[in-house]
Amino acid sequence: MNRNLRRRDYHKYQWTVRELVPAAAKAAFAVVIPAFFFYRSLWAVLPLGILGFFFFRAESRRKLEHCREELNCQFKECILSVAASLKAGYAVENAFLESRSDMRMLYGEDSMIYAELEGIRRGLVINITMEELLEDFAARSSSEDIMEFAQVFAIAKKSGGNLSEIIQTTAMLIGRKIDAKQEIRTLLSGRQMEQTIMKLMPFGILLYIGISYPGYFDTLYHNWRGCAIMTGCLGIYLAAYVLGDRILQKIVREIG
Repeated sequence: MNRNLRRRDYHKYQWTVRELVPAAAKAAFAVVIPAFFFYRSLWAVLPLGILGFFFFRAESRRKLEHCREELNCQFKECILSVAASLKAGYAVENAFLESRSDMRMLYGEDSMIYAELEGIRRGLVINITMEELLEDFAARSSSEDIMEFAQVFAIAKKSGGNLSEIIQTTAMLIGRKIDAKQEIRTLLSGRQMEQTIMKLMPFGILLYIGISYPGYFDTLYHNWRGCAIMTGCLGIYLAAYVLGDRILQKIVREIG
């Protein structure tokens, strides 16, 4: 594989300046809010700064998962376009090249799948085989569906069978599989929204009581006993927060 071809690695999210600013603001918000509600002290921001670090990492992971999910959806449309071109009589390589115009119309030239197809085009120009290009794409994407397609394509090439029919069948099966995953994720999004509400609810309750009964929580601030109690409450809250996130992450990983 020619290493001069620059390809995106989907194992790590690539932040843009436009995305970094709101992400940093959210991380700061995740530090300031607990510092205010649990300690009412600016000094608490210093030890709680680690929460901002972990929040930023979690945000990066969520962005990466969304990126991979979007790539899978775009790949589904790509292989369906390839299958249609094969049915029309195109050679495999030409079918992938022809699908670029469809992907440009659907997602634009800045899309991930268009960039990958452009990489395939450049690779074919310098005589890299389609099997190598798809294998490289699958390895960088860490997508089970793309890996399966690359493996089936390589086997079909080596076996010398009806490549067009095999790819068309595989494309249809993978397309249905991705559609099923999308439906499950749509159902799961409701649970994610419920979880977000539950994460914010304790702060809403504290804010409501603090406004309705001024001074109600004064005994819990600026003394060692109250600080110990609030630290314990914060620990319980963070444990529930992490546990809820891990449960949802496990479900997402299981569905692909």
